[in-house]
Amino acid sequence: MIAINVIIGMVLIIIGLSFQVLGALGLIRLPDVYNRLQAATKSITLGAISIAIGVGVMDPTLLTKAILVAVFLLITNPISSHAIARGAYRSGVPLWKGSVVDKYGPALERKEREVKE
Repeated sequence: MIAINVIIGMVLIIIGLSFQVLGALGLIRLPDVYNRLQAATKSITLGAISIAIGVGVMDPTLLTKAILVAVFLLITNPISSHAIARGAYRSGVPLWKGSVVDKYGPALERKEREVKE
């Protein structure tokens, strides 16, 4: 008979894999760097966290390490994707022509004017 923690762990891993697949699909299907970065950050972060917690639930000796990995991913993935998006914007990577709002452009121009003054 399979233990309940193994079943819960497998369910979490399957959920995580589903998020990973959807994130990979978003990387392929979305039109520009910024939209792809959003897909990668949100879905793949949730997928990796779910997989880590699932492994921790399946093997309780690894639960503390899995929680630490999940917290590390939760903190570092959004920060790194923000840095990548900011670098892409500052280096001139264009937005998709269907993009509706560009809030960073006016703020960047205003900050550059303040630095010059």
